Amino acid sequence: MSDDINDRHRLRMERKKAIIDAKIAAADKQIGIIIVNTGNGKGKSSSAFGMAIRAMGHGMKVGVVQFIKGALQTGEERFLRRFPDEISFHAMGEGYTWETQNRERDIAKAQEAWQKAKEFLADPQIGLVVFDELNIALKYKYLDVEAVINDLLARPEMQHVVITGRGAPPELIEIADTVTEMNVVKHAFKAGIGAQAGTEW
Repeated sequence: MSDDINDRHRLRMERKKAIIDAKIAAADKQIGIIIVNTGNGKGKSSSAFGMAIRAMGHGMKVGVVQFIKGALQTGEERFLRRFPDEISFHAMGEGYTWETQNRERDIAKAQEAWQKAKEFLADPQIGLVVFDELNIALKYKYLDVEAVINDLLARPEMQHVVITGRGAPPELIEIADTVTEMNVVKHAFKAGIGAQAGTEW
């Protein structure tokens, strides 16, 4: 009986391998991509910083601009600042919008952060850039989405961009190559467990 199960499994995997190999062979383009992590679930920034570390592991230089965040130094910022020759990290916000409560200042900080972002987008030596919480700045119209898209599309051909934050605008989703929406299934906060170092920040 177990031999039959094993044989059927092997045949299924052979067929699956043939399908996957054909798809891999057809995906022959190499070009910088735009990745958007959005949705209400946890893990958008965590995924982006995982990609930053992955890129560094491949010898790529990385640029990071954090929108909104900046009042509290995160674990990823503390860690990545140990590698100044490989990654340039800029936390340029002053805190969550419900904490700052100053739209004019939030707009000014977002625009200042986008100027730094444009420096990275103009530098072909930067292989990957992370724009953490950019979606929030776009959602609240702190930045003009069309101007941001124009700058993204004018970047060096092989440069990758990862953009995070809830509420990614449809215009950004349209031009992105990979979009992931993270949904909440369950979160410790609902059970009264506060944000903790190492898991949330």
